[in-house]
Amino acid sequence: MSERAVLAGGCFWGMEDLIRKMDGVLATRVGYTGGDVPNATYKDHGTHAEAIEITFDPAKTSFRKLLEFFFQIHDPTTVNRQGNDIGTSYRSAIFYVDDTQKEMAIDTIKDVEASGLWPGKVVTEVTPVSDFWEAEEYHQDYLEKNKGGYTCHFARPDWVLPKRAG
Repeated sequence: MSERAVLAGGCFWGMEDLIRKMDGVLATRVGYTGGDVPNATYKDHGTHAEAIEITFDPAKTSFRKLLEFFFQIHDPTTVNRQGNDIGTSYRSAIFYVDDTQKEMAIDTIKDVEASGLWPGKVVTEVTPVSDFWEAEEYHQDYLEKNKGGYTCHFARPDWVLPKRAG
């Protein structure tokens, strides 16, 4: 049994490198989604976000745990930006596959905002999943193939998202 999650939080290389190591993650692939260009590629992806598609075992991890880690490894308060990467390709977004994921995304964002862990309002989009265009092979597993490659993602030590009261 497996489930699917699609998240965007800046450059997909760093997201994939960290998320793939989570217990319960069965597979990842990077690509483009949420935009206007069919058959998107790196050179022509229009308004698509760089995203990661995650296949996970819900018996070992939950969508909520994926979201908690997602909010730990990227800054959800910057519009169309992560680190030095600027543009709509690098926006923060949760592309939900069903109403349960949508509700969990909205609830988790409320927890992030209430926590004060980030110094601003969360700008993460919550939108239905659409076509996912797999990125070119050289983007898949990029940081494993290119040790020392650029990433603006990292796990923040001691970062734990509390559930808000009430």
